[in-house]
Amino acid sequence: MFNTRHDRVAGLGNSEGSQRALNLLYAIRTIQERTGKDLGATFLSGTTISNSLTELYLLFKYLRPKELERQDIRCIDAWLAIFAKKTTDFEFNVTNRIVQKERFRYFIKVPELAAFYNEITDYRTAEDVGVDRPAKNEILHNIPPTPQQEAFIEKLMKFAESGDATILGRAPLSETEEKAKMLIATDYARKMALDMRLISAAYDDNPDNKASHCARMIAEYYRKYDEQRGTQFVFSDLSTYKPGEWNIYSEIKRKLIEDYGIPAHEIRFIQECKTERSRKAVIEAMNSGDVRVLFGSTSMLGTGVNAQRRAVAVHELECPWRPSDLEQREGRAIRAGNEIAKLYADNKVDVIIYAVEKSLDSYKFNLLHCKATFISQLKRGALGARTIDEGAMDEQNGMNFSEYMAILSGNTNLLEKAKLEKRIASMESERKSFGKGRADSESKLQMITHDIANNEAIIAQMKADCARYQEVVQRDKDGNPVNNLTIDTCQLTDEKNMGIHLQGLAINTNTNRRYQRIGEIYGFPISIISEPTVVDGHESVQNRFVVEGSLKYKYNNGFIAMSDTHAACMNFVNALEKIPGIIAQYEERTARLKADVPQLEAIIAKTWGKDDELKQLKSELAAIDRKITAELAPKREEQDGVENKQDSSVEVNTTKVDAPSTSDDQKKSMVAEPEYCYAKRVSALSYSSTGFGYKHL
Repeated sequence: MFNTRHDRVAGLGNSEGSQRALNLLYAIRTIQERTGKDLGATFLSGTTISNSLTELYLLFKYLRPKELERQDIRCIDAWLAIFAKKTTDFEFNVTNRIVQKERFRYFIKVPELAAFYNEITDYRTAEDVGVDRPAKNEILHNIPPTPQQEAFIEKLMKFAESGDATILGRAPLSETEEKAKMLIATDYARKMALDMRLISAAYDDNPDNKASHCARMIAEYYRKYDEQRGTQFVFSDLSTYKPGEWNIYSEIKRKLIEDYGIPAHEIRFIQECKTERSRKAVIEAMNSGDVRVLFGSTSMLGTGVNAQRRAVAVHELECPWRPSDLEQREGRAIRAGNEIAKLYADNKVDVIIYAVEKSLDSYKFNLLHCKATFISQLKRGALGARTIDEGAMDEQNGMNFSEYMAILSGNTNLLEKAKLEKRIASMESERKSFGKGRADSESKLQMITHDIANNEAIIAQMKADCARYQEVVQRDKDGNPVNNLTIDTCQLTDEKNMGIHLQGLAINTNTNRRYQRIGEIYGFPISIISEPTVVDGHESVQNRFVVEGSLKYKYNNGFIAMSDTHAACMNFVNALEKIPGIIAQYEERTARLKADVPQLEAIIAKTWGKDDELKQLKSELAAIDRKITAELAPKREEQDGVENKQDSSVEVNTTKVDAPSTSDDQKKSMVAEPEYCYAKRVSALSYSSTGFGYKHL
């Protein structure tokens, strides 16, 4: 559960919570209190955020309480104040009218929010782990309303406005039902969009209803993949199969049998499976192609069903409420092991969504748009932007809910708005990528320029040391350098004793990380440096030897041979002999760096060149927003005018007042002037037993 002052803002979910969730919180807190840290629990889920914005906050509440407290986030309102902003946008209400609605759809500090989320989340998509599964080919099957549906839509609008249930052919609403008027309107609208016979048996079949369209599409796929025994899933969470009752499942099956000649035994309902054995038998029959069409709800058919082997299509008769439900439905066919799609359908599965114009389908698509966009952006880590907007298009999500909503509504302004938003989002993403690429190139060029200059300085120093060495080096008849080693701390000249002395220095010296001279070779000083190390859990020092010129040169990484006195003495001249090879390596590396410079300079010199186009698109979007606002405004003014003509004053109903502690003067002081009430679109005022407040007429 959670408390919030944003009780009239959409998108926060159910603040009541559940006892089961509260029990889980107590259990996790007990574990966390024992360790004193945000540890002790691991959540496993394919849909960490499935529906509501509140789920994200609650994940933090469960798993990062101490971090929330450190950030002084002690309630959801504090979290919203940091990461979210309320915005007003145009949406469809349950009666398919365009209204302005407040919603938490605009999020700020996105990199910090995503980083916070990723602290407790390890997220992998099917693409990330290389799952070989079909792609989704989404098809919106748009269905014009039947004459009966159009007539009922008008009734539904009148009912939602007036609450007169007799308009719908039912008894007047009770006091309890009056409070749930919009819930009733929603239920009727959902049923009307699916089939008018769900509302009343008085309505008859229509060749243009959803059942007829769906049956025709199923038959087409049945014939197309008949040779491969291709299978299809049909989903609906409304009007599921019940023996002896009319339902959409049985109606479509009847049409498939009577109108298209599909054998009845090849059409099954998941609800018919009463035992796990019968359920497995149906799934196996789907995989073998004995069952070609399987009906079910999201809960019964959407999870734990591995019947994808021959799946070629998924039919969705109505849109679910949660994006995660949509993923579960489509995952029955878009799944690893789909052999028919891979071999005969270009590794694609068609997902057909049936939507009736001017119905609740528009509203539900809009809800999924608002929810799915934020979830997808957050999971994919949109760290390039400081802010994200749930109302913007997200092409990676694969579900263009705004376009669907606009197409179904028939409102060309909203359709154009959706298209413009999509183009603007795409162009801003392009501009951001271009700017990031140019900034990266500038940084890389600066780094390369520094490395080139540094390398050239080192090469010059090494060449000077090499020339100095070549001038003085003595070589034998085979061209090998003669060892010209002298050691400062002894007068030894024979190679064996000098080697033993050097080996002793390597074991017993400790210079405390400072270079200390021990001798020279051909005029180049030789130094030793002691560095601390740990061997078998014991601290000790290891000594390295270097030859110092303009730079320091090492052979065998500075370690001398401990078992060969000749090799120990030759270490230093060998270090000098390596200088030409090191110069060649640096020159090759520098040449590669210089080859990258022209390309980077060309990238930096480019300009994006689409600023004017983006500015024009934003101007067009603002104009469309103003146009939509203007369409709404006259309706309000007209409504105000009617009210003002009917009532020149406001009556305050005090017949049921039971507030003896409030004087008449006090009551009068609390009532605003009538003109102010109407000017501000405030409903008439009334008293109640619980105090003073507004009552909607």
